[in-house]
Amino acid sequence: MESAVLKCENLSKKFGKKQILNNVSFVMQKGDILGFIGPNGAGKTTTIKLILGLQNITEGRVSINGYDIEKQFTKAIKKVGAIVENPDLYMYLSGYENLKLIANLYEGIDTKRIDEVVKLVRLENRIKDKVSKYSLGMRQRLGIAQAILHNPNLLILDEPTNGLDPEGIKEMRELLVDLAQKEKMAILISSHNLAELDNLCNKVCIIKNGEIIETSDISGIKKEAGKQFKILEVDDSQRAKKLLPQAIVMKNNQLKIDIEKEEIPEMIVKLVENQIKIYGVKEEEKSLEQAFFEKTGGNVIE
Repeated sequence: MESAVLKCENLSKKFGKKQILNNVSFVMQKGDILGFIGPNGAGKTTTIKLILGLQNITEGRVSINGYDIEKQFTKAIKKVGAIVENPDLYMYLSGYENLKLIANLYEGIDTKRIDEVVKLVRLENRIKDKVSKYSLGMRQRLGIAQAILHNPNLLILDEPTNGLDPEGIKEMRELLVDLAQKEKMAILISSHNLAELDNLCNKVCIIKNGEIIETSDISGIKKEAGKQFKILEVDDSQRAKKLLPQAIVMKNNQLKIDIEKEEIPEMIVKLVENQIKIYGVKEEEKSLEQAFFEKTGGNVIE
């Protein structure tokens, strides 16, 4: 396997005697979109600050593209873009002028690269307008343009959809998927918007009380969390309920039932013998939010 873009190994952080993080470990490869989730105070922001070298690591190691963030900071951070909280923008300047200022901080970023990034974040029609006239979604996209101007292969975002309307969230999702798939960036997203992460990420890392309690691909984490109910669609859910007393009646003549795969044929025979039509049997699709609550014992994201 090729070397990881980001590797966190047994990260621990103490402030005085208080343990904030304890043995936090996870790995990201190029093209990964990883949702970093947990309740407030779980250690998400602290982890991000350690990754970016903004705080000292008590124990453990962060390596980015093979470089140690503490011992080889300049090389490690060279291919990283990040937005922690809100992007820093000059509201009285145009979007293009904001990007030119950032370009001056790096070597070798010409107008061609600026134009490429503007196209990537889909701001071609408004890039010469003042940022003060931008919607919140446009400002977020301009912030990402700033963060990727120097061609990073790791992008770290803290609440990128916070405050966006549904259209802005959709645009942000499409942009991040494009960056992961076409630019092969590894993207780490810390967010409370679990429904959006469900549609966006291919991996999830759950942190609770400063410890990682689960790291997996998103389908695996939902499948492993608690019981997998079967959803049964029939022509008459009330009559079916009398034959299957353990089932829960849902809307649209559906029932939810805790039953093993091997028991399904017998259940179907029982219903058919009682003249109940069956239109479908499928496994319940858990949401990331349901999986999160089950994995954390109902620990609420505030």
